[in-house]
Amino acid sequence: MIDIQNLHFSYKRKNVLSDLSVQFQPGYIYGLLGKNGAGKSTMMHNIAGLLFPKQGKVDVLGYVPSKRQPAFLQEIFMIPEEFHLPDITIGRLVRDHAVFYPKFNQQQFERYLSEFQVPLADKLPQASYGQKKKLLISFALACNTSILLMDEPTNGLDIISKSQFRKVLASVVDENKCILISTHQVKDLENLIDRITVIDNGNILFDQSIPNITRHLDCRLAQDSFEAKEALYAEETFRGNVIVTTNNNGHEGKLDLELLYKAVMNNPARVNEAFHRQPAVQY
Repeated sequence: MIDIQNLHFSYKRKNVLSDLSVQFQPGYIYGLLGKNGAGKSTMMHNIAGLLFPKQGKVDVLGYVPSKRQPAFLQEIFMIPEEFHLPDITIGRLVRDHAVFYPKFNQQQFERYLSEFQVPLADKLPQASYGQKKKLLISFALACNTSILLMDEPTNGLDIISKSQFRKVLASVVDENKCILISTHQVKDLENLIDRITVIDNGNILFDQSIPNITRHLDCRLAQDSFEAKEALYAEETFRGNVIVTTNNNGHEGKLDLELLYKAVMNNPARVNEAFHRQPAVQY
């Protein structure tokens, strides 16, 4: 569905993406993780046709995004981290923009707004940032595009709204839709994401499915100081050392995305090496 090969992108003299290659398939929610400036948003903008690669190939649904063909644009929606909505009513917003998305469903839109507790009659100038974010998410989902790109979608949402977001997003996933979420709030999406892709310095540092991660790795409390020392990553807490270690217990490992991310950033070679070993997990 999305095929990126040897992508290079830079802003004037600042190189952001370097020979980046990755694929994203339909039927999955991908979590894009990385430090600020790592290239996550830049990659998503290249996928959406909002930025143009300097070198390399970006193929999305058989289209070249930079050509911005109408048939391509009606199948992709991006929710940016920073956005501006015009000072109009929700009804006017839908009338002006839904026409560009042939699969837009008004009933779904109203249902998502209801889930988020956003009144349909609200006027945008009077809405809070969080309400506007929920409106934009509802509209994006109701467009039923094949590809949905979301940059920090839970920013600005309170605890209840984040729970509503997870519920709504889980309800729209199907075998024909590909969802990419760039986030620093990994705890908000831990039970939604199907695959983790970590970007650092414009390159793919780590790319594995959740089932494969739990087959090969385990996130847990260390039994003793020796185990913490030998772990792929260890972090001291008031409970003791929490670790990421190879899964040798014959069962599915526990997953802590925040801990895993720290392990990848601190010791990428050893973490990736664990996936070349035969896991002890039996199914």
